[in-house]
Amino acid sequence: MEIPSKYNALSVEKKWYDYWMEHDFFHSVPDDREPYTIVIPPPNVTGILHMGHMLNNTIQDVLIRRARLLGKNACWVPGTDHASIATEAKVVAKLKEQGIDKNDLTRDEFLKHAWDWTEEYGGVILEQLKKLGCSCDWDRTKFTMDDEMSEAVIKVFIELYNKGLIYRGYRMVNWDPEAKTTLSDEEVEYVERQGQLYYLEYNIEGSDEKLTIATTRPETIFGDTAICINPNDERFRHLKGKRAIVPICNRVIPIIEDEYVDIEFGTGCLKVTPAHDENDKVLGDKHKLEVVDIFNEDASLNSYGLHYEGKDRFIVRKAITKELKESGVLVKTESYINKVGTSERTKAVIEPRLSDQWFLKMKDLAKPAIDAVLKNGEVKLFPKKFENTYRHWMENIRDWNISRQLYWGQQIPAYFYGDGKNDFVVAKDLNEAYGLIKDKGITIEKENIRQDTDTLDTWFSSWLWPMSVFDGIRNPENEEIKYYYPTNDLVTGPDILFFWVARMIVAGYEFKGERPFENVYLTGLVRDKQRRKMSKSLGNSPDALKLIEQYGADGVRVGLLLSSAAGNDLLFDEELCDQGKKFANKIWNAFRLIKGWEVDNTINQPTSSKIALEWFESKFQKTIVEIEDNFSKYRLSDALMATYKLIWDDFCGWTLEMIKPAYQQPIDSKTLEKVISIFEDLLKILHPFMPFLSEEIWQYIEKRTPEQALIISKWPEKTALNEPLITEFDFASEVISGIRNIRKQKNIAFKETIDCLVINNEKSNKSFDDVIIKLGNLSSFNYVNDAVDGALTFRVKSNEYFIPMAGSIDVEAELKKLTEELNYTEGFLKSVQKKLSNERFVNNAPEQVVQSERKKEADAKAKIETIKASLASLSV
Repeated sequence: MEIPSKYNALSVEKKWYDYWMEHDFFHSVPDDREPYTIVIPPPNVTGILHMGHMLNNTIQDVLIRRARLLGKNACWVPGTDHASIATEAKVVAKLKEQGIDKNDLTRDEFLKHAWDWTEEYGGVILEQLKKLGCSCDWDRTKFTMDDEMSEAVIKVFIELYNKGLIYRGYRMVNWDPEAKTTLSDEEVEYVERQGQLYYLEYNIEGSDEKLTIATTRPETIFGDTAICINPNDERFRHLKGKRAIVPICNRVIPIIEDEYVDIEFGTGCLKVTPAHDENDKVLGDKHKLEVVDIFNEDASLNSYGLHYEGKDRFIVRKAITKELKESGVLVKTESYINKVGTSERTKAVIEPRLSDQWFLKMKDLAKPAIDAVLKNGEVKLFPKKFENTYRHWMENIRDWNISRQLYWGQQIPAYFYGDGKNDFVVAKDLNEAYGLIKDKGITIEKENIRQDTDTLDTWFSSWLWPMSVFDGIRNPENEEIKYYYPTNDLVTGPDILFFWVARMIVAGYEFKGERPFENVYLTGLVRDKQRRKMSKSLGNSPDALKLIEQYGADGVRVGLLLSSAAGNDLLFDEELCDQGKKFANKIWNAFRLIKGWEVDNTINQPTSSKIALEWFESKFQKTIVEIEDNFSKYRLSDALMATYKLIWDDFCGWTLEMIKPAYQQPIDSKTLEKVISIFEDLLKILHPFMPFLSEEIWQYIEKRTPEQALIISKWPEKTALNEPLITEFDFASEVISGIRNIRKQKNIAFKETIDCLVINNEKSNKSFDDVIIKLGNLSSFNYVNDAVDGALTFRVKSNEYFIPMAGSIDVEAELKKLTEELNYTEGFLKSVQKKLSNERFVNNAPEQVVQSERKKEADAKAKIETIKASLASLSV
């Protein structure tokens, strides 16, 4: 079988992915092997592949492919999340293009459009993951809106409600006016923004006196129902029991007292708007104030806004500022920096809003999850530093607002039979609800029962993911949940440590009584070279598929992993992908070199080849230990780098050089057989990182059946390693480098043989002498007791090596050159020693700086000694 001269990644990738799929290598069913399970963090069904997905899923694929090689029953479950807010926004936008308003559709009509959109565009990202080489069990693909997944969500809601953990309450919530839905506290980002502090004058009823308040939101004056002063503030004590008049709307409101007001902030007076500020709501409840909601659901002003009705809040802010100024109410403005709540999804500024919502009590539910990570170590976070973040979130957890004002999602299973807030039952469907209502002694026609129109927060689906993908909620004793759960590793980003990871841990202990996974590997964010987060708006996020097309999937995987230490941000540089591509070409060319050698069964194995292969086997075993240690600590970047160096430096750079036959000469069969065996082991440890290239070469080495495919072969076994042999080679490699340096300096062609003599002060082992002779192209390599005249020298530790140069060089020119080098080095040594003799420098400089100077001194002394030896030998 002829081997192509160049590695063609694109044709190879499709060929082997199709082959793996055809033979069901990704599919898992329970058997008697140890399971290894990971579940994909389900990307949004609206999503397309970006650099974060590339990193996250490459890591997962590395882990799952290695698990297969270790003989485990590897199961990687893929799927997508229905992403309520994002998907509904996409569908609404598409309908708008068609001239259709969502509000003109019934729920069922809208959902039909949503499902049509999902079937047309959803799941694109899963197809893109295949191009990256992701070996998911595609037969198990799940979607959080699948019927069985939705059934699990509803079942959990009912169970939690019946336990008294879910309740309905009229509370201040985070309202996203763009998505027109509530958000949980965790879905709100607080962004620092430059704003203004507006000082407004309120008239005191029946008096010429005015009271100044400061606000960042002048448009909310229409919702003011009180002004609050601190009872200890002597400036305003005389106003107790009086009333103020709200500008523009002229509503008369009470002046109340409460120590909540900060005397030092602003003017010491606080306008109270209970409908639009959480703290104001607390004050309003305490003092039984009227609640005036001035906003529509899109954050435009309603009829309470008078002549501003129907206008957006920010447009009103500009307009009302002008009106207040013209009427003399606005005294002054000041620049003011504050943190503004922003929707994590739409980036809209959040509006606090009072509303009836569903909440899940979290405090008691969180306790087992806190213990699992922070006390008993049942769930481990990598890197460990994220435990502090986890602790802060979980120990300050608030009740979870789980209802959303959307159509796309699981509809809340609450059925109303009357006008009262508590006139409802919770049931899995209308028939069960009808029965429960009848049990209450209430007579009602079934068609008059109304299901709550809200849906559940998307995260309320995905927090069940490790269980629901194995049908562990609906059928808790089924064979698959018992075999695959708990899962092993979870790979995700730290930005959803609370949204998803913590909640999954909570759900695992609540519904299965055990952890959902053992280890959580938290990747960093992918940033550009300027440390900016990658985003479409900045235009700094490369097209993931184009990268694969240009550098090959293996090249991109290597490029991503080489700089992605757990928890640290990855500074992405396209050159890293090019480095990965070059690595693939290096391996391909090494394979072509080996397969290009002719074999002669009659020749004996050279001693140099025998010792070279023995050395590499030990080096391989030492590296395997290092790689496995890195895997155990989730240091995948380090595991890849160890593999990279082993192949590029030790195998391609040294081993192949040591064993390759002379030009146009054959190789012995024993060496060839052994080096191919070594190469196969290298392909095994390379496979998790570069699956396509490794499978291609594996199948080229010899014709193999599907049962012999690399993807299901065995991880190399650990054997005894010869540590002294590794040390001996390290010494020999320095000798070879010394000989080659002299050749380079003196322009001695490699085809020209030279002699080398050594004074063996180190009593070094002679195991690699044949290798030194071969790689140095020496005509002889002899041990002597005394210095050799007329030779150039170099040292390795205390050993002195001599290359006789008689007739090969211009002695006068060499003496001149060495003398100049000696003078320069002696001058440099004096300057270093002068610095080290300065007590102030030695006592005050950082320790590492002093140590660096001492090393310079030692290196200069050694160099001077070598130059003097060379001068002495040439002067004789």
